[in-house]
Amino acid sequence: MSPSPSHRPRRAVVVGAGLAGMLAAAALSSAVDDVVVLDRDDLPDGPEHRKGLPQGRHAHLLMAGGLAAMEELVPGGGVRERLLAAGAREIPLGSGMLALTSEGWFRRWRHDGPRVLSCTRALLDWTVRDLVLTRTGTEIRRARAVGLTGDARRVRGVRIAPAGDGTAGGGAAGDGTAGGGEETELAADLVVDASGRGSRVVTWLAETGITDVRTRSVDCGLVNATRVYRTPAGAEQFPLTVVQADPYRSAPGRSGMLLPIERDRWMVSLAGTRGGGEPPADPDGFLAYAFALASPVVGRLAAGAEPLTGVHLSRSTSNERRYLERTARWPEGFVVLGDALATFNPAYGQGMSVAALGARLLARELRHGGPDAPGLSRRVQRGAARSVDAAWAAAVGQDVWYPQTRGARPTPVDRLTTAYSRRLTRSATGSYRAAAALWDVTSMRTGPERLFRPTTLLDVACGPLLPPLSGPPLTPSERKILDTLDHPGPRTPSAPPVRRG
Repeated sequence: MSPSPSHRPRRAVVVGAGLAGMLAAAALSSAVDDVVVLDRDDLPDGPEHRKGLPQGRHAHLLMAGGLAAMEELVPGGGVRERLLAAGAREIPLGSGMLALTSEGWFRRWRHDGPRVLSCTRALLDWTVRDLVLTRTGTEIRRARAVGLTGDARRVRGVRIAPAGDGTAGGGAAGDGTAGGGEETELAADLVVDASGRGSRVVTWLAETGITDVRTRSVDCGLVNATRVYRTPAGAEQFPLTVVQADPYRSAPGRSGMLLPIERDRWMVSLAGTRGGGEPPADPDGFLAYAFALASPVVGRLAAGAEPLTGVHLSRSTSNERRYLERTARWPEGFVVLGDALATFNPAYGQGMSVAALGARLLARELRHGGPDAPGLSRRVQRGAARSVDAAWAAAVGQDVWYPQTRGARPTPVDRLTTAYSRRLTRSATGSYRAAAALWDVTSMRTGPERLFRPTTLLDVACGPLLPPLSGPPLTPSERKILDTLDHPGPRTPSAPPVRRG
């Protein structure tokens, strides 16, 4: 954006160079003259894992709604094409996925349904960052944001300090004590906090005089364990395979998934809740855990593949929410997006898409009224909360059922919602129309209201139109691959041939 002689140059500062931060920078790039992104990490120059994102080594699926928002945000689009060219896989949920739910196996249909992109988080982050930096004038500075300047009426910039040695990780936010160095002020017309789960936004707002931020944490104690394997020859097209946890058994949850990722590899991610469901970090225990899931299919596949890494474990998986949209006052010139606003149990695959939808809302508001429009920040904050609401309800609505979840227990509303959700999922195991409604919402192409259309209500009332499957719906060639890779150990009867509804 080139300033005219009478135009005062405008600057936006984004705290955090993760996915949410770079998408926010893309949203801002056409509305201001300069966009500066702050991050305390020394960012990799390529698709490599970074210190400040421990969850990045585990399974990530980019939902259709999130991808559509990214394509709209990045100047010239091309996110999908770049990811596919780098080896990401595009998977149709209707025909390209094996999924065991708490209500039974999903069928595979002739219709593809929404598609998800499967790749490492490192590849996704780097692709978006490279596209934004290449196509906009965005600048990344290595520094820690330690506070805001301004007051409860308007934020006018950020206080920054040197990043230190980078060993702490955790995005760009800091408390002003670690790392040393003199603080300076960086003026800005608009500040976006996208510093992630470790954001200090509540403290920063309190320093301006806003002290009524309500927060909530719902933590089922989920532990993730992930190992990467070489895709066996001939198994390159094996479907995404998911064995979901069952929250309704009054027992710790256990789940596992195998997803294809770039460079002809499989990523196997296991997850379990506290109280005995946690997966182990040793290779033998990892494999035994996969075999002991509700279906051993993930274990059978992994047992026959060559491991390329050790087992990576992480525990930062609780649902955390900051109800910023509910404060009595909100300063102009300040927006909070991504994990700094809310984080979700990663088992539900919503965080990246929620961040993208929030950034898209910011871009649309900027196009409508410009960066100086009165009430811009408040409108964006309230609008971003709507996509958070849907993701929060889906994640917390299941996590509350695990016996050792902290921060919430099932309420009468939870029981009613869960009863409907379970009936819908059961219908989706044998009804394409019910499955399509469920996928539209979980892929964030539509809001939860999609589940209450008359046709969906009818599908839920009628239940599944086909009988339940006794095992994963494999094609003959896929069954042959599984038998070839099979490992001595727990066995199940041969699965029925795939039936495409």
